Amino acid sequence: MGAGPEPGSGEWARYWQHAELPGLDLLRARYVRHTFPRHSHEGYVLGTITRGVEDVGLPGGTVHAGPGVVVMINPEVPHTARAGVPEGWVYATLYPSARVINDIAADTTSLRGTVGFAETGVVDAYAARLIGEVHRAAEEGNALAADTVLRVMVARLLSRHGGALPARVPRSAGARDAARARVLLEDRMARPPTLAALAAELGTSPFALLRAFKKQYGMPPHAWLTDARVRAARRMLDKGRAPAEAAAEVGFTDQPHLNRHFTRIVGVPPGAYQRERARTNQRERARTWNQRERARTYKTGPDLPP
Repeated sequence: MGAGPEPGSGEWARYWQHAELPGLDLLRARYVRHTFPRHSHEGYVLGTITRGVEDVGLPGGTVHAGPGVVVMINPEVPHTARAGVPEGWVYATLYPSARVINDIAADTTSLRGTVGFAETGVVDAYAARLIGEVHRAAEEGNALAADTVLRVMVARLLSRHGGALPARVPRSAGARDAARARVLLEDRMARPPTLAALAAELGTSPFALLRAFKKQYGMPPHAWLTDARVRAARRMLDKGRAPAEAAAEVGFTDQPHLNRHFTRIVGVPPGAYQRERARTNQRERARTWNQRERARTYKTGPDLPP
């Protein structure tokens, strides 16, 4: 298991990928004191609790998820998470990309466009078991089984709880200001303006912009920016950049500053996250080399010169 965020607390976590399952991240963890601040994901969250209770805070209220409950969170939906009981919670979570979910929807349903889930927490012991089976198969290196079970599980959830997500078109002046503010913050991530300067640039007032941004994205600009910085740092770590370098480039004060926010939002420290990514990349390189060698042997024959 990868290092957890609270050494000595009985917490542990592993956040990783399988080289042959592109577009899918996996997390298995036990958390007790760890809390996830309000954040969102570019893709989907499909998780199930095996022990304890997780309280998931969403715009519509809190979901108290225990064993047998499947939690489904659509892209860009802000949420928090914390223990719902003193002993915390143990869970297995899948983070499929939008492409993975929409490809399965196109193959198995009549839904088109960007699909999503109408409910956040449902009692579905069978789907919960399938999530665990995806993890087990991936950990055993059985990509065929993991991919198969993933598709069966997602198709089941889509058929029971899926629908097309409405397009998020900023129609009001406030929503348009929020969207423009988001673009500006993305462009100036390392040196963001103050709320007053941002509002002045957009021709509005600070409190009007704050209200509009929270309504559009579920969190104030500074919290959204922290989340965006962590996402950007993850992409840099995926490419092998050093955590200290990533911290400076995305606008964190130093590496400990990145470590703190990265661990709170992702669930593991950046070092553990990057080590798992490096293992995945190493396995992918080995798999590609083996495929090339098999192809070369097939073309030349085992006893023939190349």
